[in-house]
Amino acid sequence: SKELLKELDDMKAELATLRVAKVSGGAASKLAKIKVVRKNIARILTVYSQKQKAEARKQYKGKKYVPLDLRPKKTRKIRRALKVEQKFMKLPKQKVKLSNFPMRRFAVAIDGERGARRGDGPSGGAGLG
Repeated sequence: SKELLKELDDMKAELATLRVAKVSGGAASKLAKIKVVRKNIARILTVYSQKQKAEARKQYKGKKYVPLDLRPKKTRKIRRALKVEQKFMKLPKQKVKLSNFPMRRFAVAIDGERGARRGDGPSGGAGLG
């Protein structure tokens, strides 16, 4: 990162000299170079911030609390929602009730004709008789 900061200082100094040249009526090539130097400064700053963020992630890995900018963004609704294990947790009383009175199983007829009442069929009750 020291090399990056040194390179950043060099670029900023170069930009300052180019701006002076612009004011004093410098060559067109120097005016065109201003944009290139500015973009280079932006690239250096981007790489520097990415490295800092990566170091911070490494430092906070496995910790209980992580800074807000290192947490996953997602959406506010998703961040506030219950986690999967919290969603399916049950109170002791609920567990006892579920074990004592499990869901009832019913035998369901697969064939549609058996047990069909008048008006339940595919004709929708058109056959009056």
